[in-house]
Amino acid sequence: MVEAAFAVTTGHGVTTARHDGSNDDDFRKTARERLAGGVDSDCTTRERQTDPDWRAFIKGCGMASRQWLKRGLGRWRWHSRPNVSALEGRRSGAHPVAGRELSSRSEPRDPSGKANNFSDYDSMRRDFSLAIPEHFNFAGDVLDKWAQIEEQQQQLGLSEPKPALWWVGAGGAGGGDGGEERWGFRELAERSRKAANVLTGACGLGRGDRLLLVLPRVPEWWLLNVACIRAGVVLIPGTAQLTARDVRSRLLACGARCVATDESLAPLVDLVLPECPRVSSRLLVSAGGRRDGWLSFHDEFRAASSRHECVKTDSKEVMTVFFTSGTTGSPKMTVHSHGSFGLGLTTNGRFWLDLTPADVMWNTSETGWAKSAWSSVFAPWTQGSSVFVRAMHRFDSRTVLKTLVDYPITTFCSAPTAYRMMVQEDVASFKFRSLQHCVSAGEPINPEVMEAWKRATGLDIYEGYGQTETVLVCGTFKGMKIKPGSMGKASPGYQVEVIDEQGKVVAAGEEGDLAIRIKPQRPPWLFTEYLDNPRSSAATERGDFYVTGDRATRDQDGYFWFVGRADDVILSAGYRIGPFEVESALIEHPAVVESAVTSSPDPVRGEVVKAFVVLTEEYKSRSPQLLIAELQDHVKTVTAPYKYPRKIEFVDQLPKTVSGKIRRVELRKKEWDRS
Repeated sequence: MVEAAFAVTTGHGVTTARHDGSNDDDFRKTARERLAGGVDSDCTTRERQTDPDWRAFIKGCGMASRQWLKRGLGRWRWHSRPNVSALEGRRSGAHPVAGRELSSRSEPRDPSGKANNFSDYDSMRRDFSLAIPEHFNFAGDVLDKWAQIEEQQQQLGLSEPKPALWWVGAGGAGGGDGGEERWGFRELAERSRKAANVLTGACGLGRGDRLLLVLPRVPEWWLLNVACIRAGVVLIPGTAQLTARDVRSRLLACGARCVATDESLAPLVDLVLPECPRVSSRLLVSAGGRRDGWLSFHDEFRAASSRHECVKTDSKEVMTVFFTSGTTGSPKMTVHSHGSFGLGLTTNGRFWLDLTPADVMWNTSETGWAKSAWSSVFAPWTQGSSVFVRAMHRFDSRTVLKTLVDYPITTFCSAPTAYRMMVQEDVASFKFRSLQHCVSAGEPINPEVMEAWKRATGLDIYEGYGQTETVLVCGTFKGMKIKPGSMGKASPGYQVEVIDEQGKVVAAGEEGDLAIRIKPQRPPWLFTEYLDNPRSSAATERGDFYVTGDRATRDQDGYFWFVGRADDVILSAGYRIGPFEVESALIEHPAVVESAVTSSPDPVRGEVVKAFVVLTEEYKSRSPQLLIAELQDHVKTVTAPYKYPRKIEFVDQLPKTVSGKIRRVELRKKEWDRS
């Protein structure tokens, strides 16, 4: 079942009923002899590949045996189609470094943008099948298998290991503020076993105990993620921007027995600790740091054994609890199982991100949110890809753009807000030699931003839609026609519909609630529940559907179009107006950096559209009244005239969650409180 889980999750393998090397002891003995003795054991990788005796031995093997040798997969039987790029497509030679000319295997495999892991959207949906085994553990069943493959490749002299985790400090490679760390899958496995022993030993945590992890983008965040999975400890990530009040409320709500954080947040934990009696241990993750009452992670890590038996977790067992971003109210605790994220995010990695082991994936999400689990842990490592991390104290457009130039990043994911900031720069002057695939999620991305990025880079932005409660729900996939402003089509594994208040599917073009069918069978890659909140959990279901809380339409081609959060839709004089369309119209005007649209009370119409607008520098000195009229006229020409903002207020910044999403609920409340 372990081998089947790895094959199902990664999609990598070979099909053959012939000899695969797994039972032929003589063949395996001979191969090992050739590795250890038949070829000089001190020879380099390149010498072994060119050694005539070794090449003759390889040539004399049958096809299946050569596959076993070349791919290092003789210990597993596979049941998926061949995927040569899965292992042979890895980069050869030394690790790529900043500025170095890339090998041909790092270049786009198809300049037309054709997908690597599927032929077209329809067949992807039709052929998708992801069985959930009774037991599954991402660390043991996926990461350890990549580590074994890496080891066998090295033994066979095929390649040097590429990073599973490639971390660059805020100062860049070779610079100050952190330098650079690169761990292959073997090193990641060994380090995470030691870290798991720290959790179960010094911290006293057992299977099912909860750990609140609050760290910025440092390698230890990834290490402790994997360690928790190995040990069966329930991971509860938190953003590094938490206040003392946030820390207190989260500790009381989640019941964590241990807190792991750095020196910046440790004083806040100590401040609220007397009110949180369930916390029994505190782990300080700080190089060389010491604090009374806290265990030093690095001290405990150095002393820990690298021997650890991975817990055999049930697929339905709780793996992680994420706090929602709280765009419409207080954050809820969303429970995910080892199967829902550990296996479910296969759809993100294999299809939306279209990753292979040759890829280097960079996702700029903060560590406290589910999007980090999506694109910085499970999706790329499922596919054997490198996870690239750049430590930044704050988002800086030029730093991001320069990083995309300096490092061989092939796949890039960031929030719409980040893309909006980047297109304000001279993007065309940055030459991305490796970048092939750009995606965006978290909130809708405006068509104008997509067009500006495409003009500057030649690359499309593929939009994805999902929630903390789900994996990818809708997306624009390679090979599909891109309709700017659309969320794309339903993701494999979900049957997505637009429904009315009675739970009935509405006609194409009609607005309703975006929903996922959960009957007769609930998709395994949907969240389990909101922890200790049965009322909110029950409120997500309507008839045969899980209701996302977002309003949308679906066109005749099956593309979904975001209207807004159900609470954000504006009802004005009988018209229903979604904020996103108005915001997209506004951002097309050169005066607008970003905007937020909400309702405002009106004695005649009940409520009207109001826009809060952040201006570009060159327009801040303009006459406010003239500029308001200009923006109103602009919106009338771009979209239906009744949607134009009858009220406009210029602001320096918009209220946002710590994950960067606009809090329209806050603006709406202030606006209505004024009346």
